[in-house]
Order: sequence, then C-alpha cells, then structure tokens
Amino acid sequence: MTRTDADPFGPTRRAFLRNLGGTVGTLGLASYLRAVEPSQAPAATTLKPHFAPRAKRVIFLFMAGGPSHLDTFDPKPALDKHAGQRPGGADLRTERVTGGLLPSPFKFRPGGKSGLPVSDLLPNIRSCADDLCVLRAVHATNPNHSPAANYLATGRIDAVHPGVGAWVSYGLGSENADLPGFVSLGSGFGQTAFERSGYLPGQFQATRVSSAETDPEKMIRHLRNSAVGPDEQRKQLDALQALNASHAAVNGHDPQLEARIKAMETAFRMQSAAGAAFDIRREPVRVRESYGAGEFARGCLLARRLIERGVRFVQLSLGGWDHHARINDELKKKCGEIDRPIAALLRDLRQRGLLDETLVVWGGEFGRTPVSEGGDGRDHNHYGFSVWLAGGGVKGGMAYGATDEFGFKATEGRVAVHDLHATILHLLGLDHEKLTYRYSGRDFRLTDVSGRVVNEILA
Repeated sequence: MTRTDADPFGPTRRAFLRNLGGTVGTLGLASYLRAVEPSQAPAATTLKPHFAPRAKRVIFLFMAGGPSHLDTFDPKPALDKHAGQRPGGADLRTERVTGGLLPSPFKFRPGGKSGLPVSDLLPNIRSCADDLCVLRAVHATNPNHSPAANYLATGRIDAVHPGVGAWVSYGLGSENADLPGFVSLGSGFGQTAFERSGYLPGQFQATRVSSAETDPEKMIRHLRNSAVGPDEQRKQLDALQALNASHAAVNGHDPQLEARIKAMETAFRMQSAAGAAFDIRREPVRVRESYGAGEFARGCLLARRLIERGVRFVQLSLGGWDHHARINDELKKKCGEIDRPIAALLRDLRQRGLLDETLVVWGGEFGRTPVSEGGDGRDHNHYGFSVWLAGGGVKGGMAYGATDEFGFKATEGRVAVHDLHATILHLLGLDHEKLTYRYSGRDFRLTDVSGRVVNEILA
C-alpha cells in the first residue's frame, strides 16, 4: 500500500516538511501558500492547447451585483413607449413584487465606425465600440447573487467547483515562471467564487493582490522575509525538494505536499519579480493619468502590467451594482468608476500590440429587470442580460443576440453561461469537452455536460 504519512515513531513527512517549510513560507506570500493547503488533489503539470489559440491570456472584469444592461448596452425604445405599464401578454414576473416598465433616462448613441450603441453613462467605453462584441442574450439559471456568481465563475451554483481562471491556469499555466498563472484583484462579494481551485490542484487557485495599495510590499502580504536572505531561502527550498524526493522514493508521493512545494517555489521567485510586475508607480505619469484615480483604475493598470509579463488570467472585481433603488443616481456613480479605466485599458492594450492576444471579458452574474422595483430601482434578471468581449480573436463593433422588446428575456442568439465558458476556452486553444479533471471517480469539466462555442462572434 502506498504510504503518504510516514514513520509512526516520528513526525509525519507532511508535518516535518511543513515545519521545515515554515521558514520558507515566511519568505512571503503566506496567503498563497495557505491557499494551496486545503486541496487534496494531486500536484499537476499544466496541459497544452488542443489547437492554435487566438488569445493567450484573459482579463475578466466582474461587476458584482448585476449591472443593468438596459441602461448600458441594450437600448429598448419600447420602455419609453410603455412607461409605467405592464402590457398584457408580457410575462414580466420576477422574484419580488415589481411595478410598471421603467425607461432608461440615459441616451444611447452610436460609437465608432461600427455604430454600436452604448449609453451616455459610458462615453469613453463607447469610443472603443469597434473593439466590443456585446452578447445581448446571455442567460443564467438563478436570480440570487451567491449561486449566480458561482454559476458565472464555475458553471455550477454550488461553491465547491473550480473557477474559470483556475481551469485556464490548469490548462495553460503561466507564461512567466516567476509569477502565478492566476491573479485576483479588486473586491466584490462574488470574488471568492472566481478565485477557488476546487478539486483542481491547489497551485491553480488565484493569488489575491490588493489593488487598494500602490506599494507591492503592502499589496502582497509578507512579500519578503527580512530575516532570511535569498541565498539561504534557496538552500532551504533545495533541502525541501531533496528530502521530499528521498522520502517519496520509499513511502510514495504526497500530492498535497508536492502542490505546496510548487507554491513555495513560486513564492520564492515572486520576491524578485513582484516589484517590477506590481509596482504601478513605475508607469509614466501620462499612462497613470490616462487610467484615472481609484482602486478600480489601479486594478485595470495592474491587470495590463500582469498580462504583459505573462500572467495567464487576471480577475478584477468591482462590487456595488445591485441597484434595487435609486438606480439612476447609483448607476451613474458606478459607471463613472469604470468608464475611463476600462477605455484606457483597451487603448493601452491595443497600442502595445496586446489586445489581439488578450481576451477582455466584462459582465455581472445577471442583469436587471425592465420593470421597476420600489419605484426607482430594478430587480435581478437572469433571463437575459449583456456581457461583452474584446480583443483575443472576437469580432469587434458588433452585438450578437437579442432580448425581447422590453429587455427581459433572451430570445435570439441565446448564450448560456456554459456557452460563454466554452467560447473563452476555445479562444485560448482549449477544447471545453477535452479539458477535464478526474475527481471522485468521474471526469469534471468547466462546461459540465453542455456548452457550445459561439462561432458567430469569432474573428
């Protein structure tokens, strides 16, 4: 029988290496090392693309709470025509008691050469309309925040499965051995759903970094070990590797420890790489000013710096989009937070020749209802909402699919969340039906037993 806990007369191999590795663990990134610990899955090497990719990396902009598609990317003139009414024959029921149809007070205008309509709330993003592919008929399965965020992140409503970023990291790894393959920035209630590795090996979980700070020493907790120099840390890691290898030769492999040692190696290498990658103060003033101020703006700039250095998947979350009341005022504030930074990100990627190989995804766990809630808000709507993609092998300047005349339900060119996931993987050169991981006696995949690539939007 293969043994993973060693000698009954002394400390277990796992405990021994954990204690010895503690000095290495304090070299920095302790949260990253702890993230690896819970996973019982074996350590794993990453796979390779199944076919030639159109994109190499992803920036996923998650708007936690459910932004209103009706006020941003899906204009509905019928809401003005039937304002305050509930037209007969239209099933507009939601999870709460709602009122009549609520028109958007914000005008939509054509953007770019394509003429793609975008709300006045987002004039800077509208100037990038020719890069946007708006999926107007995305639909999900649940109208409640936590399960809906889980679904967008993992393809399941329960909180035990790997997020899309972990799947991408597992499938492709990082292009930079000195940085993690998956980094999470920002804040928002659904952020952890995207970060987890679930039953995948722990090394594929996101490394969370605070974009509220500008100093890398504050952005990443315990980044460096002031008590032990790099040379001594290297010796400790080499000793760990040697001890683990010799013990494994006799007692068998311990998957959890191997994943942990991989994380220690990454943590060690990040000490030298993190300063260059995470310090946005090194950017020219004109570049920083183009993104604007605030945590989300810093997150967008940091996302560009990370993918530029080979990080495979960057998740940037922003909460505060759950507008059950005062939507006109509150939505204006939220859009003001994202408009300039996202436009700057898209322009910056294009100017640096990175947009064509970087897929940018924007969206929330659901949209909002065309009917009012509380007079001046909108309820949750998972029946039909908008997500947009840019760069990375998709057609720009287009809208694909449609909701009904009131913007309530997806009717044409419907895109399920599993379809969105299948398309993201496809653009990265991964076949969603072949990217699997065996766990608990069966093969799991991001798209479960469904999902189709939305070929109509591929460039």
